[in-house]
Amino acid sequence: MKRREFISLLGGAVIAWPLGTLAQNSERMKRIAVLMGTSDSLSDPLGLPLLRAFVNRLQQLGWTDGENVQIAYRWAGGDVAKFRIFAKDLADLKPHVILAQSNLAVSALQQTDTHTPIVFVQVSDPIGRGFVATLARPGGNTTGFSNFEESMGGKWLEKLKEIAPKIARAALIFNGSTSPHIAAGFYLRAAEDAARRSGVQTVIIQVDDAAEIERSIGRFAEEPDGGLIVLPDAFTLVHADRIVSVAARFRVPAIYPFRTFAAAGGLLIYGINTRDQFISAASYVDRVLKGALPTELPVQAPTKFELIVNLKTAKALGLSVPLQLQQLADEVIE
Repeated sequence: MKRREFISLLGGAVIAWPLGTLAQNSERMKRIAVLMGTSDSLSDPLGLPLLRAFVNRLQQLGWTDGENVQIAYRWAGGDVAKFRIFAKDLADLKPHVILAQSNLAVSALQQTDTHTPIVFVQVSDPIGRGFVATLARPGGNTTGFSNFEESMGGKWLEKLKEIAPKIARAALIFNGSTSPHIAAGFYLRAAEDAARRSGVQTVIIQVDDAAEIERSIGRFAEEPDGGLIVLPDAFTLVHADRIVSVAARFRVPAIYPFRTFAAAGGLLIYGINTRDQFISAASYVDRVLKGALPTELPVQAPTKFELIVNLKTAKALGLSVPLQLQQLADEVIE
């Protein structure tokens, strides 16, 4: 995509600076690097609205791209190798602060650069992954905004059971390479505990590439009364449209962690508002640019979760959505 088209997509607020450009500009200009875990396309429909919100908040705080700050972007598209490559690219630009989306982004950046301040968003288990020492006192060069507690695995299953009470099996789908913390049991233990209480059998589905999504969900759907829990993972987020489409084709009720899946027609979303995290991250980036250290900024966990119900999708699946669930929902899509 051409630079002019990219500027237009972001409402004229952001420029994608090429390699080397930042280092050549005046030291009076602050430099921000951004490593996104979502699509590697500049027309990324997932990441661009989030970046708009981030940049707009920066402008409200007095930082205007091209005037007193420059922003460089890389999109890894859920590709482990690209995270490593782009982490080095961005570190070479000598930014004053880096915004990192996803566990993989933080991991790659910390392995590349232990000094540049990192502000993360959409990260799960930051203590367990070794990104920070504690939430209150992160230590090191990293802080930010976490995704979900481990207990969310059980809550997703409970919500899925509410909208599809007949399910007897629940499959939890993720990519083990992009989310090793999930493969190690994060979310899974809580989901299995909730499943035992509900008399539901859990099935673990690890997919390594996009082609496996259809094969795996198709095999799972061969037996009746199944439901799907899509876990928060850079891979599942990048392939949101495909996962929602395949679940619909095989008539599998599914619950998802982000609003992005609602736009694709997902049945039930219970999770955080990622746009809010990017807005909050802009405030942390502002404080770092003004001299604050990451260790002085506590990691913040979400305090509000949004529930979105898609009645159209429910009708297509033959599900009757309980009135109480509709009343509790932040949004009902008809």
